[in-house]
Amino acid sequence: MSLLAVNDLTLRYGNDRPVLKGVDLQVAAGDSLGLVGESGAGKTQLALALMGLLGAGATLRGSIAFAGTELCGAEEKIFNRFRARRMAMIFQDPLQALNPYRRVGQQLEQVLREHELARGEAARNRVTDMLRQVGLPDAERQLRVYPHELSGGMRQRVMIAAALLCEPELLIADEPTTALDVTVQAQILALLTSLRQRYGLALLLISHDMGVIAGSCDRMLVLDRGRVAEQDDTTTLFREPQHERTQAMLAATPAMGDIDTPAVPARQSPLLLVKKVSASYYSKPFAAVWRRVEIPAVNEASFELAPGETLALVGESGAGKTSLARALLGLLPIAAGDAEFSGMQLQSTIENRPLALRRDMQLVFQDPVSSLNPAMRVRDIVAEPLRVHARHLKASARDDAVTWMLSRVDLEPQLADRFPRQLSGGQAQRVALARALIVQPKLLILDEAVAALDGAVRNEILALLKKEQETEGVALLFISHDLGVVKTISHRILVMYLGRIVEESDSHALFLRPRHPYTRALIDSVPVPDPTVVRDRLPVSGEAPSRLNAPAGCAFHPRCPFAVEICRNERPTLQALDGGKVACHRAAELDLGTQLAAS
Repeated sequence: MSLLAVNDLTLRYGNDRPVLKGVDLQVAAGDSLGLVGESGAGKTQLALALMGLLGAGATLRGSIAFAGTELCGAEEKIFNRFRARRMAMIFQDPLQALNPYRRVGQQLEQVLREHELARGEAARNRVTDMLRQVGLPDAERQLRVYPHELSGGMRQRVMIAAALLCEPELLIADEPTTALDVTVQAQILALLTSLRQRYGLALLLISHDMGVIAGSCDRMLVLDRGRVAEQDDTTTLFREPQHERTQAMLAATPAMGDIDTPAVPARQSPLLLVKKVSASYYSKPFAAVWRRVEIPAVNEASFELAPGETLALVGESGAGKTSLARALLGLLPIAAGDAEFSGMQLQSTIENRPLALRRDMQLVFQDPVSSLNPAMRVRDIVAEPLRVHARHLKASARDDAVTWMLSRVDLEPQLADRFPRQLSGGQAQRVALARALIVQPKLLILDEAVAALDGAVRNEILALLKKEQETEGVALLFISHDLGVVKTISHRILVMYLGRIVEESDSHALFLRPRHPYTRALIDSVPVPDPTVVRDRLPVSGEAPSRLNAPAGCAFHPRCPFAVEICRNERPTLQALDGGKVACHRAAELDLGTQLAAS
């Protein structure tokens, strides 16, 4: 008998069209089922239905049988006997799922108290042990911290610990790695696999990333607009997909070795010239000493960016990517060094820069919906930069420019009257691009601009950026931790670690033979969309150290498998090597070739 059996499940909110339509699935004890589909397919709504967490106004029909007990339409007290104790859920955004006002230990101990499994010191010991099992460093100290004091990977480990505390039989993981760095994502997926084997867990893993599913699930179910498109064992579906939706998702997620790197354009005079730029943040005053502490964010970054070129900036969270972009835009003061744009010296802060210079450097944020004013319609959002940078335009001319710009980013004219909440993720990102491009900038900075998008939508946005670059010659500074996306769009790549650039290379050469062990670790951590491939390298362990307690020598040496004595004592400088640059003492002697470059 299946542990979980779902039959003819239909979900509707009010009189709207059904969110789920006749869904059937089964999960056996110890099984791993991948639930895939594009945004809006109904994946999360199905998970919430299984857990009895649907919102008000939901009408659910069909059958949800867990270990023989019917849960569809069951009372809350019935669900409470199953939730956490027999089936648990890991939510997509741990920062929203965790209570920001309570310490981590208090929240996890409450889970045990609510289900009458442990109290007091016994609960604290059990929580501490579980935090150790999920790989959280210094578990005793982490009991006392608040969620915002943890990195994204550490918060996700806390969520996994909370889900496993009551030793459930089924673990539902809803996009558990979408917002994480590629290295942390690899660690979390490896952790889920080891925990499944240790506890005999059944896993229902929800994702739109086919690479994640390929490496984690034995079986796979594809949802398409609320219906089951097809389901089978993962290897079969990857080898012989029958439904057009499955075929489209696989086509949108090619293996790294199948991605062509763009040809490097002919060198021109640099549009942006950065010379040893440093920037810092300052903490709030400490009560004990009543002084602010300087936190270095960027250390002596130097590079060039030519017109019409795409330069990718990659690295884990905290590497300094966004801080460097903010410093170049004048949103974070440049503490040291110089930067020039179109031959003009960039003043430290944006307030001291001429309006024309601000117009020529535009930014697109990671979360498009959050960056768009929820009280403004699309036409007003896109027109707003013209009111600042083209005040001479009449209202009719602004409207014409907005219509033209929306068509340039492939948006229908009727969307101009919508509010951001009425847009899909891909539509919202196109609006953000239209707003940035309408003033015809020379440089577009994109900060993780496609990180949360489905494969097909992500590829559409990347194609749009390439077209804009070809027609208008705009330069792109593309910030990302996704090496697959970077390989698709970038001409050259800068790799950052703990505030410093550790490698610079053209895209083809970097993927063929990275020179820094950290770069190789980033490439190795990218999920492979092929269930038959067994990775020959484990993901890099641990997380980047605190900037306030950076290790001596090479900052990466505590995590580097090739570190020797000089790495621990002497910080390497960025040196030229084989047409690129690298900051590694052993770069010339190490062979880190990947065989991933396209032929």
